[in-house]
Amino acid sequence: MQHIQGISRNQLRISSLEDAISSDNQVRFIDAFVNTISILRLGFSLQTLKKEGRPSYQTPVFLKIYLYGYLNGIRSSRKLEKECFRNLEMQWLLEGICPNYHSISDFRKNNPVALKNLFKLFVCFLKDIDLIGAETIAIDGTKSRAHNSKKANFNQKKIDKHLEYIENKTQEYLTALQENDVQENPVIIQNIQEKIERLKGNKLRYELLEEKLKASGEPQISTTDSDARALLVQGQVVEISFNIQAAVDAKHNLVVATHTINRNDRNALSAIALEAKENLGIATYSALVDKGYHNGKQIEICQQANITTIVAQPNQGKSNENGTQPDYLVANFQYDKNTDTYTCPQGETLHTTGNWHKKSSSKDGYNFKKYRTSKCKECAVKHLCTSRSGGREIDRGQYADAVEENNKRYRENPQLYRKRQEINEHIFGTIKRQWGYNHTNLTGLEKVNGEHSLIMLVYNIKRSINILGVPDLIAKLHKWNSPYKAKVLFLLKTEHLKLKLDFVFCHTKLIA
Repeated sequence: MQHIQGISRNQLRISSLEDAISSDNQVRFIDAFVNTISILRLGFSLQTLKKEGRPSYQTPVFLKIYLYGYLNGIRSSRKLEKECFRNLEMQWLLEGICPNYHSISDFRKNNPVALKNLFKLFVCFLKDIDLIGAETIAIDGTKSRAHNSKKANFNQKKIDKHLEYIENKTQEYLTALQENDVQENPVIIQNIQEKIERLKGNKLRYELLEEKLKASGEPQISTTDSDARALLVQGQVVEISFNIQAAVDAKHNLVVATHTINRNDRNALSAIALEAKENLGIATYSALVDKGYHNGKQIEICQQANITTIVAQPNQGKSNENGTQPDYLVANFQYDKNTDTYTCPQGETLHTTGNWHKKSSSKDGYNFKKYRTSKCKECAVKHLCTSRSGGREIDRGQYADAVEENNKRYRENPQLYRKRQEINEHIFGTIKRQWGYNHTNLTGLEKVNGEHSLIMLVYNIKRSINILGVPDLIAKLHKWNSPYKAKVLFLLKTEHLKLKLDFVFCHTKLIA
């Protein structure tokens, strides 16, 4: 049976790297994009020429390496160094340059702000080429595991538990030491003394950690990455992680804003919503958000910024056998804005004295007014409404108007809200499950922000390539008018390449 035969390894070939890279290869867009933008104006640290020693690499070289690496699921600086040697596409992209892993790693650590600026610039490009609708935007967050284990994360309760264990263990060893003093066994005594000294060192370490925790004013502290926090991931599962916020446009499911925080979603809505508005340079848009973001203060901030929120409404209280029944939950009490009163299901009116009270039990404290009626005492169905002896009492917060408007939009637009999951849920699935970017390689909130901005930038690049294709995207890039575009440098490089090709062509003709 005949088989397909390979080409001999000793066969000489006359070819170039240019011939090996097809016109629709994504590496061509990376090259065009990096050569088009102004690295300096975006805030990247430039490599300076030195009078002594080995010459440095240009900054665009490292940016091309990371864009290619993250597009292909490669984040490790050591693996990226290997790709520079063995990968044909990387050789074409870098023109044969092969930096060492340490230089590659330093670029990502030293340019977190510039990477975020680069993401924003690409969002502007996508909007200018009409890939972003800027009308409906879905907002959500996902957890990314931090470079910090659960054992290296402490709160006051955990520290107290360790100190109590050390105290009990020390007392146990001291008792054993007294018993062995009588028996005069020097080997056992020495072992016990060593354990006691080790416990003293551990106790001192936890006491210093306790002082540091109190000084920080935070409820928890991490020793490997001081910015990492224990966050609720799902149900009751807690991971030491960061929270990636993302705003996704509905037209082509492209990310228009992103940043990373080290807290849960409760107080995160306004920051990401305002960032999306700023990045797109628009006056207003509709934001679709899940109930984890439902917060009166945050909703009002968005309302004041002319952002129309549709945040899912959480359950309004719970019913129980001895207290409030379903028909008498707060949602069934009608509020009259003109008279500033509530009407209960039995038709009675609840009034307020107008005094504001302060709720400061949590970080997002707010002011509220109380509403009561004396009719509760003689109401026949009081036992169905409340278990309080003084009758039913309703609190109305200072952000209630904004919340009620939001809740009304949520009830009136069920079909629109259902699109939220279609718009942004699959993005996190792609990034975390398919690409494996479910953890961060860096420490510190600022650096983690830079890496996650790079991940979202790469997602946008890959998706825009899938929509338009590489040749069309490059053509639009060349026509794009941006203040951050390095027009002169790009034209000079193009002319230099043209002259170089003309020289090679003429030289070939002379030889022929």
